[in-house]
Amino acid sequence: MPFDLLYYAGLAGIAVFAISGALAAAEKELDILGFILFATVTGIGGGTVRDLILGVEVAWVASPMDLKTCIAAAILTYFAAGQIIRRQRLLVWMDAMGLALFSVLGTAKAYHLGADPLVAIAMGMITPTFGSIIRDILLDRQPVLLQPEIYVSAAISGSVSYLLFIHLFEQPDLSILLAISTAFCVRAAAIIWDLRLPKFKRL
Repeated sequence: MPFDLLYYAGLAGIAVFAISGALAAAEKELDILGFILFATVTGIGGGTVRDLILGVEVAWVASPMDLKTCIAAAILTYFAAGQIIRRQRLLVWMDAMGLALFSVLGTAKAYHLGADPLVAIAMGMITPTFGSIIRDILLDRQPVLLQPEIYVSAAISGSVSYLLFIHLFEQPDLSILLAISTAFCVRAAAIIWDLRLPKFKRL
């Protein structure tokens, strides 16, 4: 899987998450600066938290294109929110691909920096979800981690499968591709069949 493809796929994932953040600003009828704020927090928040925990240079500081992508997505959404909302189903599938992509890339980055496999899995969970958590806290909404639908579980499946594949095949590109496919399939199944984790019930 060529590096350039991963790079541009990463930018596309950031754009999708940024659009979801900007749509949250649209729900609150905020101004364009509010759109940019929520798009940025959602688009690069998870990666920022991951890099700070790992003690490495924050990705969007090293590559301002990530930040530019968030700003562009926010401005686009500000002027086209109505059209985007009408295609909400498409956005759900794009979000699923972004989730799969970032869960695996977050895990791969941590693992190749020498992190313990369990820590790498945690980074794979944090990368695609913490931006949304920060957004939801700011908007006083229930964070995605507390919702019953299979979302975080899909991220974990991508993280775990990457670590399994990298040991089985010892080919990073193939392992990334297979792990992304695994996470996407888990999330897709949840979307199609409305799969949810069982809730705890008091006796």
